[in-house]
Amino acid sequence: MLAGLMTGLFLAALDQTIVGAALPVIVGDLGGLDHYSWVVTAYMLCQTVCVPIYGRLGDLYGRRITFQVAVLIFLVGSLAAGLAPNMLALVLSRGVQGVGAGGVMGLVFAIVGDIVPPRQRGRYDVFLVSVWAVASIVGPLLGGFIVDAASWRWVFLINLPIGGIAFVVTWVVLRLPPVRQPARFDHVGAVLLAVSVVLALLALVRVQESGAQAPDPVTAALAAGGLLAAAACVRWEMRTTDPLLPLHLFRNRIFAVAVPVGGGVACALFSTITFLPLFLQVVAGMSATASGLWLVPLTLGAIVGSGVSGQVMLRTGRYRILPIVGTGCAVAGMFLLSRLDAGASVILLAAAVGGLGLGVGLAMQVTMLALQNAVDHRHLGIATALAQFFRSMGGVIGVSAFGMIMSARLLTELSSRLAPEALAGVGGDAAALLNGPAAIRALPPATSAAVIGSVEAALQTTFLAAFAVVSAGFVLSWFLREIPLRETVGSAAGRPGDAGG
Repeated sequence: MLAGLMTGLFLAALDQTIVGAALPVIVGDLGGLDHYSWVVTAYMLCQTVCVPIYGRLGDLYGRRITFQVAVLIFLVGSLAAGLAPNMLALVLSRGVQGVGAGGVMGLVFAIVGDIVPPRQRGRYDVFLVSVWAVASIVGPLLGGFIVDAASWRWVFLINLPIGGIAFVVTWVVLRLPPVRQPARFDHVGAVLLAVSVVLALLALVRVQESGAQAPDPVTAALAAGGLLAAAACVRWEMRTTDPLLPLHLFRNRIFAVAVPVGGGVACALFSTITFLPLFLQVVAGMSATASGLWLVPLTLGAIVGSGVSGQVMLRTGRYRILPIVGTGCAVAGMFLLSRLDAGASVILLAAAVGGLGLGVGLAMQVTMLALQNAVDHRHLGIATALAQFFRSMGGVIGVSAFGMIMSARLLTELSSRLAPEALAGVGGDAAALLNGPAAIRALPPATSAAVIGSVEAALQTTFLAAFAVVSAGFVLSWFLREIPLRETVGSAAGRPGDAGG
């Protein structure tokens, strides 16, 4: 059973990163450069939107059948992507893949919650965390290997046999208790939620692409539309009898603390994955492969932290101290990252990356388990999905916001370090400038040193902003209440903190 779940999770996580290395080759084969970014964006949008929807569907109709439908949708999207005749078809296929991946990502941890008591759950979560972490690191390397050794189409077609195994294993082995909920699915809430998230993410994508430039009217309209749709969704969910998003969950103190703590840690994690390779390639002068390998300590730290937290909960039945220690480690890691410069030692870099990874492992899954332990079992799916949803949004919003901070600081530094004619020579567009580490080092020595120094200062500011976010999570983690971890699978009804308040 666990093998099937791990396989499904591996595929969903892998497809977030494996495509990037193949995109240049795909564009060269299919054309359609104007759709380049949408190959990634379509997947991200559909996956993020669908996570809470699948969570509620699993609560209402059963997580086994819902998970299997999600796997089938993912495989159909993979087949269509592998056979895509043009870029438009590929983008649409990636959207279908995202719809399926949202179900897989949103249901795996809830299914484990169905069959494993909270006190025992940590020993299983370490395997799922390891799968996610390994997929995040292996994705770019595997994508590059497939493109070099075979056709880019196998980046998508390889999902078919692996996903088929996940489907068969869960079909044969997975047995979950029957679902008996008379509630109906909230279609209106689902539409409003989808519209709000899609518009908000599109606005963030445009902001990230524009760098430090002021938002254009289209971006402002998308952001305003997303806010209006979100307000309408909240109003509807407060009035309907069977809401997609049970808002009373946010009155549960454990849920209300665990969700933002996990989101803050995710924000720091995704920001590091995004910006650390840039520092290593531009400032430290490493190759792309070497910079990717420096994410391995992050993965190992997360695995170790998850394993330690699982053992502590298994032996003691307590968890409150773990997010506090975890966010503390993440704070220390982000602070060390903000102090990195061109002469930073290997020991300092390893301590920064490993400390952040250890904090992620100690904090993220424990906050998930804490909220699962605190809510009624009939809301297990949507509560788990909401935690994952806000983590994804935290990562997306954090990367976009930090990207703007980096671009603004970079342009300021370039303007102060370079004469106007030299600045015009390297280009005033920060995003274009950072796309070529080799080109930066090919500049005249004085100009190259000024550019590298500007990038160094900009990334230090970016990591410092992430440090502030995770520090807020550290403070908030002290307010996490602790109730005894259940020794059995079932409802948390009647337990302290279940109804909120």
